[in-house]
Amino acid sequence: MAYLLKGVSVLGAAPTDLVIKDGVIAAEPDNTAQVIDATGLVALPGLVDVHTHLREPGREDAETVDTGSRAAALGGYTAVCAMANTDPVADTAGVVEQVWRLGREAGLVDVQPIGAVTIGLAGKQLAELGAMASSAANVRIFSDDGFCVADPRLMRRALEYVKAFDGVIAQHAEEPRLTEGAQMHEGEVSTRLGLTGWPAVAEEAIIARDVLLAEHVGSRLHVCHVSTAGSVEVLRQAKARGVRVTAEVTPHHLLLTDELAAGYDPVFKVNPPLRTRKDVEALRQALLDGVIDVVATDHAPHAVQDKECEWAYARPGMLGLQTALPIVLSVFGENWDLIADRMSVAPARIAGLTGHGGDLTAGTPANLTLVDPSYRGVVDPSELASRSRNTPYAGMTLPGRIVATFLRGEATVLDGKAVK
Repeated sequence: MAYLLKGVSVLGAAPTDLVIKDGVIAAEPDNTAQVIDATGLVALPGLVDVHTHLREPGREDAETVDTGSRAAALGGYTAVCAMANTDPVADTAGVVEQVWRLGREAGLVDVQPIGAVTIGLAGKQLAELGAMASSAANVRIFSDDGFCVADPRLMRRALEYVKAFDGVIAQHAEEPRLTEGAQMHEGEVSTRLGLTGWPAVAEEAIIARDVLLAEHVGSRLHVCHVSTAGSVEVLRQAKARGVRVTAEVTPHHLLLTDELAAGYDPVFKVNPPLRTRKDVEALRQALLDGVIDVVATDHAPHAVQDKECEWAYARPGMLGLQTALPIVLSVFGENWDLIADRMSVAPARIAGLTGHGGDLTAGTPANLTLVDPSYRGVVDPSELASRSRNTPYAGMTLPGRIVATFLRGEATVLDGKAVK
């Protein structure tokens, strides 16, 4: 199927016509193309998420590759990287290939598995990194996300191992001995509520250690869900020295603060925790400066029983795929160049996803999304495609709506609805 996107604005530029044919952006018109009136719509390269939890295999009650892929497409994504903390853990070629095949069967986004760094996420022994890298899934990112690779010797070995095939270790930066029993950010609010605090230094100490290890080894390090002003400064200094480090920030850490925990609503419980307004402002500036490279959703669906319970027993995590772009628009406005780079170009580069993060010029793969920036809508958890409902944005009015998404020229979303 060929499409003519009539009157579309590519990255906010003057309106033009964009033709999609044979899976690429075409240079010439096509009289047989299906015409889509794109007046007032902005075309972006398909969004890429380097941090998604799809829960399958093992927790299909919270999410499946199919439902997560649907949420991703409706959020404007054409590729997502699926974290390894499934059951069984994605620490072998067999499991990552299973996730990869499920993604292909869903056919809504490219699902790129992330392999575990250590067997069973236990932090004791390296997983089959080479086997996962050479598998059909072609794994390039490895992470024990949910747990920190706390052993410095093991972290060094992992960095050395993946250097051979230009892989990257994505670290969940949390010194576990500093966060035992932690329930939220350590600060004035936690003291007032009587909840055990998660100190900022627990994140910053691991990042500082790991940038030194990456510098020593000459390997690639990626820091997951950066959440503190201090972490930003560690990363800024490391980048100035030429360390091969990249970093991500989540939409919720760009918008929400620890004050929301005052009501003890577990929907606001997340790891790392929501921080202070000062941290939020530092993260926003770091994303603008390029100290933080990408916005990653950390989409973390949970079943009802894991969230609708007492705060202390609730599992940490929030939905993110369908609200990521509206949150970024609400924070930074229609800064389309920034959005395209931090939500598509840079994450595709980090993950090694060829064909994604393109510039939408003739001959490039037609992985793109159409956004209506004038739209304002109220977030209704019941209307989200995810199998779970744990969104912290319920009832919030946010800008922007995904009108259409195309994966290699095939529509996965049209008129705001999933095609499949």
